[in-house]
Amino acid sequence: MKKNATSSPLIYKRLLRYIKPHRSLFAISIVGFLIYSSTQPLFANMIQQIIDTLQSKSREKMLYLPLLFSGLVVVRGIGNYLGNYFLAKVSLNVIHVLRCEIFDKYTQLPATHFDANNSGHMISRITHNVGQVAQATTDAVRKVVQEGLTAIGLLAYLFYSNWLLSTVFLVITPVIALLVNYVSKRLRVLSKRIQESIGDMTHITSELVNGFRVVRSYGGENYERQRFSESSLYNRRQSLTLNQTGAIHNQIMQLIIAMALAFLMYMALFFMEKASVGEFVGYITAAFLLPRPIRQLSDANSDIQKGIVAAESLFEILDEPGELDEGGYAIARCQGSLEFKNVSFSYPGTDKVIINNISFTVMPGQTVALVGASGGGKSTLVSLVSRFYDYTQGEILLDGVDLKQYTRANLRSHIALVTQNVTLFNDTVANNIAYGELAGKDRQLVIAAATDAYAKDFIEGFERGFETEIGEHGVKLSGGQRQRLALARALLKDAPILILDEATSALDTESERYIQEALKKIMQNRTTLVVAHRLSTIENADQIIVIDHGQVVEKGTHADLIAKNGAYARLHKTNFQKVV
Repeated sequence: MKKNATSSPLIYKRLLRYIKPHRSLFAISIVGFLIYSSTQPLFANMIQQIIDTLQSKSREKMLYLPLLFSGLVVVRGIGNYLGNYFLAKVSLNVIHVLRCEIFDKYTQLPATHFDANNSGHMISRITHNVGQVAQATTDAVRKVVQEGLTAIGLLAYLFYSNWLLSTVFLVITPVIALLVNYVSKRLRVLSKRIQESIGDMTHITSELVNGFRVVRSYGGENYERQRFSESSLYNRRQSLTLNQTGAIHNQIMQLIIAMALAFLMYMALFFMEKASVGEFVGYITAAFLLPRPIRQLSDANSDIQKGIVAAESLFEILDEPGELDEGGYAIARCQGSLEFKNVSFSYPGTDKVIINNISFTVMPGQTVALVGASGGGKSTLVSLVSRFYDYTQGEILLDGVDLKQYTRANLRSHIALVTQNVTLFNDTVANNIAYGELAGKDRQLVIAAATDAYAKDFIEGFERGFETEIGEHGVKLSGGQRQRLALARALLKDAPILILDEATSALDTESERYIQEALKKIMQNRTTLVVAHRLSTIENADQIIVIDHGQVVEKGTHADLIAKNGAYARLHKTNFQKVV
């Protein structure tokens, strides 16, 4: 708690740095609020003038006081407009920049970050947390500036009218400061809990939306409802506690100010007996206008504390190191030779060895199949090639150069990846094939890739053809169709290295036949790593490597390993028999 309290001013200071590029707009808003705030003590002074005019025999001021009142209202409105509009413009720019920075950071974070963090919390940072920051940089700043200047103006008027009586406000200032400090700490704790609960609710909702078929198939509706209800109830409890804390804080502060005002009124009756009625009423009016800006400042403090907690979570992400890219080597197109030399790997923070001292070589254009029981380390091994994870020992050489010497972008430009869980986007068929850096490819090349992947026929069967929207995760397509789009994407990339990570393990017989033909084309003249699936590409591979518990237990051709009648022969008999 102490650390958080100490760092809070630094966090808010860092947040306010985002205003710096828009300081001219911010300055206009400050001028607007200054105009608005200056009218408050002028209204109190006008009341004094009106009463003194009524008490006076001379009524000359009656001619211009109504005009002055109308003018003050107009000036107040102009100041309020300038302050609110330009501050809103600044804050929306800040929110846009923060959202984009967080999203950009997500595109740079290593795979280990996504493995270790809840997706719901990651999403809620951009949605809910940025909204909390918006309050801290809009409503809170507006209240601090507008109501702060108003309070200063009223206090200046009070001290100018009678400085001795006004010293009562100096007496209560330390009490209010202690109260605000205590409540600020409490609000930060509660705001943190609320943010975490919103992340949990987002995560649960995301799981339901993405997995509703499984939920309904296995009767999980009540379980999911219960999970969400418990998370929502926790959020409600924390939110109620936060509102209760704020309400009690406001009432205590108002009570302290009311006691100070009562004492002030009592003393004014004694010490202002020589003052005119107008002076007395003007002074008391200004004093009684003071609680409102102080209450607004208290509310602003609540928004600021929420914003600080939200900004802290955002800055944690922005300060998170992205993928290290210490390599400087880059080539236009590699030949595709891969050499694994005593490669070992453990996930960060664990001692369990996933890959243990693996060595083998893949020549350019060769196909190597990695087979073995589930959980043996096959997918992890091919993930090392794309450097989604970095091997902890040994070397992986591409064309004789260690992968870590390549820039990550250049290394990945040489690799086409097709996985079992195909990632498609809520976009057109064409844009899903020509995705990312492939977006500039000629339409004829896109059509050719779809043709070679045996996807053109079903694509042209759609009413809008290649411009058909396929829905989130390609929900409007069958499993085989999604896989063929993924293969078309890999074909369009035309990379010298192809990785098939269980890309066809869950296909029906008809889809398997289409993709079998597509793979014959896509694997031609490419170095291919195939993680075990049931197609005959395993049998036709130049080399089959059997991996068990992160170690190579057998390697050789299909015929050699069958003849050996060892681990591969047993796996082939149980798992790789072709379905007739």
